[in-house]
Amino acid sequence: MSFESLGLRAELLRAVAEKGYNKATPIQQQAIPLILEGRDIMGGAQTGTGKTAGFTLPLLQRLMSSTQSETGRRPIRALVLTPTRELAAQVAESVETYGRYLPLRSAVVFGGVSINPQKIKLIKGVDILVATPGRLLDHVGQNSANLSKIEILVLDEADRMLDMGFIRDIRKVLSLLPRQKQTLLFSATFSDEIKKLANDLLESPALVEVAQRNASAELVSQVVHPVDKSRKRELLSFLIGSNNWKQVLVFTRTKHGANRLAEQLNKDGISACAIHGNKSQGARTRALADFKTGQVRALVATDIAARGLDITQLPHVVNYELPNIPEDYVHRIGRTGRAGHEGEAMSLVCVDESGFLRDIERLIKRDIPKVVIDGYAPDPSIKAEPINQGRGRQQQKARNPAGKKTAPANKGQRPALKGAPGYPNRSRHKPGNRSHRGSQGAR
Repeated sequence: MSFESLGLRAELLRAVAEKGYNKATPIQQQAIPLILEGRDIMGGAQTGTGKTAGFTLPLLQRLMSSTQSETGRRPIRALVLTPTRELAAQVAESVETYGRYLPLRSAVVFGGVSINPQKIKLIKGVDILVATPGRLLDHVGQNSANLSKIEILVLDEADRMLDMGFIRDIRKVLSLLPRQKQTLLFSATFSDEIKKLANDLLESPALVEVAQRNASAELVSQVVHPVDKSRKRELLSFLIGSNNWKQVLVFTRTKHGANRLAEQLNKDGISACAIHGNKSQGARTRALADFKTGQVRALVATDIAARGLDITQLPHVVNYELPNIPEDYVHRIGRTGRAGHEGEAMSLVCVDESGFLRDIERLIKRDIPKVVIDGYAPDPSIKAEPINQGRGRQQQKARNPAGKKTAPANKGQRPALKGAPGYPNRSRHKPGNRSHRGSQGAR
């Protein structure tokens, strides 16, 4: 189906054509007409299916169709909430790209960078704001963002926001929005928490779903390579070198593990860089740019990078360590096999991770082929040991090798907002200073 048949404005069609797109993806074919009608949406789509354009294009058209005050500062009329800085930047880029021929202004705000340039842009007035929850609430507290005129709300990667403990922030944002608005909720996986959030937010929503829920991408070939924990790094270097991989995204469970693995790969002669929540936004942007241009062969990331990394035709994803939350496996391997291209996902699995692997296979409803690499067969005498789950969110929903649930970690609460309606004075925390939140890095 062509974009012309979806009823989009000429300015949008021109921008789409300049991007080289002529046929709408299945998620776009379903979502765009419904959003143009003003319907609330509950969307389920794997990453790389064109979901961002699926809500960005009709959002831009609806804003052009609605009336707008001629005097005073432009009100924020559309809000897109994302869990990570990278995803926020990606969505903002799409808004700029597709809206280049429209007289609409947009801005993106997230933590890890100075708040002042963001404030200046917001005070000048924008129609569309893309934001992470924490930094958005900072702006609300400093009176640089007024959410009382929102007409369209988009929750992108809603499951990830809940996983990262942002539900309190989300509910605070929702309390500042008008009751009458169009709400679009997108999630790659559907948990009970997501269903509850959808029931609270959406009015007679249309379900837009182009793949089996919680399913892994069909164009991604998946394989497990059993190996001893102590030989994982050696095997990874062997796979990259012997196959002459030029671009591989490698996932670890912890930030320290990502740093250590990147250092080891560099010592093996494989250019590598780590990206995670403790890195500054500038460092993360540079690492991603170097990876995209081929200056870095291996990008080692924690799960914070599983959303928002949009790398054209990324051929290889390696789970150096399996995630302890099964849904994260779907998001990780969704970085490859995007936009109709094939991809390859490998998992290096030691005996300690057998419980994680069972949970993943149960979620995706398939057995992943196991292939032992010659010379790297695991030692059968090694017994499984408990895995250190790291800190914060990674302890949530975690399982030990026996498959038993561990106690969830306590999540900190965001202090109330000074200046926001219905919230008491917030004198102990200065807006813009989030050191007390730890290093989740996604704000």
